[in-house]
Amino acid sequence: MTKEIIDVQNQRDHRNIEIDKVGIKHIRYPITVLDKVKGKQRTVASIDMYVNLPRQYKGTHMSRFIEVLSEYCDEISLRSLRTILEEMNRRLNAKSAHLKLTFPYFIEKKAPVTNTASLLEYQCSFNGSLDDRGLDIIVELGVPIATLCPCSKEISEVGAHNQRGEVRVAIRFKKFLWIEDLIRMIESSASAEVFSLLKRNDEKFLTEIAYKNPMFVEDVVREVAQKLNQDKNIIWFTVGAETYESIHNHNAYAFIERWK
Repeated sequence: MTKEIIDVQNQRDHRNIEIDKVGIKHIRYPITVLDKVKGKQRTVASIDMYVNLPRQYKGTHMSRFIEVLSEYCDEISLRSLRTILEEMNRRLNAKSAHLKLTFPYFIEKKAPVTNTASLLEYQCSFNGSLDDRGLDIIVELGVPIATLCPCSKEISEVGAHNQRGEVRVAIRFKKFLWIEDLIRMIESSASAEVFSLLKRNDEKFLTEIAYKNPMFVEDVVREVAQKLNQDKNIIWFTVGAETYESIHNHNAYAFIERWK
C-alpha cells in the first residue's frame, strides 16, 4: 500500500499574515502571440506568475503555475489574458492573480529607398492582474529610435550630432489594439526610424530626414504624448525617451505620465 504524501503547502500557518503575491518569477518559456501581418508569431518570454495566499495556508503549489502556462502558451494574447488569470485563480484557489510576460517581438521593415527587408526587434510586455476590483491590463513597449540634436544643428556651421535612443511606452486601454499600430505611432514621433539593414541610398535618406527633423528627448515624449492623448481608446499612459548621447558622457531622458 502506497503511503499518502503529505500536502505541506495546505498545512495551517499560525502567523495569521496574508501574502499579496506568491508564485514564480523569470521562467523562460516559448509562447505564441498574435501578429497583425502573419497571424501568429512564436517567441520566447520571461514570465512572472503570482497569486495571493490566504493567511491560513503555509504555501502555494508552484507546479500549478507551470501547468496553467503549459496549457495556454500557444494562445497568449491581450484577448486571452483574462481567461489565463481566471484559471490561475481557480487552479490555486486564490482571489487575485497576476501575470507578466516580457518578450522580443519582431517586425519586418523595408528600408526607405531600396525596400530591402529585414527584421527589427522590439521589447514588449503584457502585464495583467485580476481581483475583486476587476481586470487590469498594461501593455509596455520598448521602441528604438534615432534623434538629432536641435541645439547642435543650430550652433554648428556644418552638421549636428545624432544618436540612437529608445522610447518606452506603457498604456491602459478600453479595447483590443495591435502592437504594430502602437509601434508605428512611436517611430513616427522621432527624428528618424531605426532599421536592421540599410544600403547606402537608405543611409543617405535617413541621415537627411533626421537633419530636417531635429528633436530633443523632450520633443519626442511630447509628440508621443500628444498622439496618445488623441486616441480615445487609451485611458492611461506613460512615455519615457532615453537617448544614448554620442558626444556626452551621459544619457538624456524625459518622462510623462497621464490619466485621461
